[in-house]
Amino acid sequence: MKNKKFNFGSVILAVIISAIWLSVNYYIYYPAINVQNTVFWEWLMFHSVIVTLVFILCGIIGRSKGEKFSKGFKKNFEYFFKGKGKFQILLLFIIPIFCLLVTLFGNLASAPIFNAKKYASLLKVDSRDFVTDIPESENVDNIALMDTRSARIFGDRKIGSLSDVVSQFEVESAYTQINLDNKPMKVANLKYADFFKYLSNKSEGIPGYVTVNPVDSTAKYVKLDKGMKYVPSGFFNDKIMRHVQMNNPTKIFEGCYFEVMDDGTPCYICPVLHARVGLFGGMDVKGAVICDPVSGDMKYYDVADIPTWVDRVYDGELLERKFNWYGVYSNGYWNSIVGQKGCVQTTDDYGYKTIEDDVWIYTGVTSVTGDASNIGFVMINQRTSEARYYVISGAEEYSAMASAEGEVQEKKYSASFPSLINVDGTPTYIMVLVDNGGLVKMYAMVNVEQYNLVATGESQGEVFAKYRKLLKSEGIKGSTGKNSSGDSPDSQNEETVSEISVIVKDIQYVTMEGETYVYIKDEKGSVYKQQFAADENIVFVSEGDKIKITYEKTEDSDIMQIIDIER
Repeated sequence: MKNKKFNFGSVILAVIISAIWLSVNYYIYYPAINVQNTVFWEWLMFHSVIVTLVFILCGIIGRSKGEKFSKGFKKNFEYFFKGKGKFQILLLFIIPIFCLLVTLFGNLASAPIFNAKKYASLLKVDSRDFVTDIPESENVDNIALMDTRSARIFGDRKIGSLSDVVSQFEVESAYTQINLDNKPMKVANLKYADFFKYLSNKSEGIPGYVTVNPVDSTAKYVKLDKGMKYVPSGFFNDKIMRHVQMNNPTKIFEGCYFEVMDDGTPCYICPVLHARVGLFGGMDVKGAVICDPVSGDMKYYDVADIPTWVDRVYDGELLERKFNWYGVYSNGYWNSIVGQKGCVQTTDDYGYKTIEDDVWIYTGVTSVTGDASNIGFVMINQRTSEARYYVISGAEEYSAMASAEGEVQEKKYSASFPSLINVDGTPTYIMVLVDNGGLVKMYAMVNVEQYNLVATGESQGEVFAKYRKLLKSEGIKGSTGKNSSGDSPDSQNEETVSEISVIVKDIQYVTMEGETYVYIKDEKGSVYKQQFAADENIVFVSEGDKIKITYEKTEDSDIMQIIDIER
């Protein structure tokens, strides 16, 4: 019977339809063609089923040629699924079945139950001494106290003031923490506001980027001589991940992170992953592709050869995951389930600190039982994955944040994720307090071991001085008032914090924006101010009194900020 013979035309049709389907779908999703990529196997399994159905349908239609469609379709459908054609169907289903088996057995072979020691060995952790390793702080200029939410607000406000930019572009929500000219900096690229703005501006590209200083809360827009073509907000071939992935089809990318070189040149760092446990487990960085978003040129570096100016190679979540593998599986898989002896994990957030030319993440370490205290802290380098662990018992970060917020609860400020610093040999949290608009209003310092010891101030100098006074009054060991060189804090910070004995000539109470401030004028005409709520004992100071004032000089005013008063 003619309709049962092999129909070459139906095969050609099936091949054409399948080729078009796979090409379009690959262009849309561009998965890495790599056996260690689970997404690739899932993509292949799904689309091999689609291709199989296309071949079956084309085969049935081709064999039904010359007959009434409904009659021929039914007869040949039975041929493929009930008759001699069943073997052809099984051949077509071999690929999706194979993909399913690879996915199942690959995940099983990578499971921690069989590879606990391998997972634990993916990160080498060096135990260090906190007081020896972390220099004592007089101020904070190497820590990103501002969180990304606040950085977005500052960045958006900066762009909002530029009439030639704001109508066409917005700021990407993903800020990258980098070290720029040996200073912590958050940077973000601009993005096309929508698809039609992309069509209007794609020939010129993205004109610039935003930098936000997380220490002094300043934002800056940097305009480029030539626009960036390959960016996350681009469409079609201008989308940075599609551009990088399709030029490196076998590499598994974690993402592309915007960075800026010290000379202001923008680039994208795209980490390349590989599995270090079994087929799919222990995904870790093996290198990175550095892409020029202006020209689209790119170059791959092995992880050991990545240039030192690059700051983010290992994502913070990946580094936390690697430490958790180390902390949970070091004593074996079954110990992580039963007994959990020595099992530790990071808290669920982290901050950034710059050391020399690198950016490190830092986070607390707590037991897996989930109590509200830390047993230590870990710092991990985002370029090299070097890990340093410090044994310090005390409150976990969120307890310290709540304690700082409680100190100024009437203001309803929110605390940023804190950083760990060394104040006269005492482990201390420092953070900023922001209002509902994301503006930094105050600084707060909380003792790690006794998180009920809190100091707040409107400047770093004020909060440092108040905190040291608090440590001294509580008799905290290590609060000697001397640093490792033997100098007093004021001798190193004498340009901003000073002490003076004065006679009060005049004292005034002024209310501004719901807050009462006290202004004191001495016999020489110098003026000092303090928020009344910071020390209500100031009400006992009267004209003619001789007092000792610890104060901070401010750059933008001749009025000195009072830190402490002794009558």
